[in-house]
Amino acid sequence: MPEIGRLLIIIGLFFNFIAILSLIRMPDVYTRLQSAARSVTLGTGSIMLSVFVVHGFSATGFKALFVIAFLILICPVCVHALAKGAYQSKVKLAEDSVCDQYQEDLKAKQNQADTTPNL
Repeated sequence: MPEIGRLLIIIGLFFNFIAILSLIRMPDVYTRLQSAARSVTLGTGSIMLSVFVVHGFSATGFKALFVIAFLILICPVCVHALAKGAYQSKVKLAEDSVCDQYQEDLKAKQNQADTTPNL
C-alpha cells in the first residue's frame, strides 16, 4: 500500500507542476485560471487520495476524502467567481483570442430585454 501512496503523490506533484507551468505559459488571466484550476484539483486530489490509501479508514483518511470532495465542489465555483470578477474589472483577453463569447451573450441578453414588452 505505501507504493500506491507514493505513486499517487508523484502523480499529484506532476499535476501541481503542470499548474505552475500553466501560470507561467498561458497568455491571459482566463486561460491561466482554467488550466491551473484543473491541474491543481487533480494534483491535490491525488495527494489527498494517497493520504487516504496510506491511512485507510481512519480519521485522517476520512478527512482526506472530505478534502477531495471539497476541492471538486468548490474549485470550479472559485474559478468562476475569479474569472467573472476579472471580466467585470475589464481585464483584457489575450490578443490572439478568437472571440469573447461572454460579451456576445451579454449583448444578446440585452437585445432580448430591449425587445420584450413591459407588462
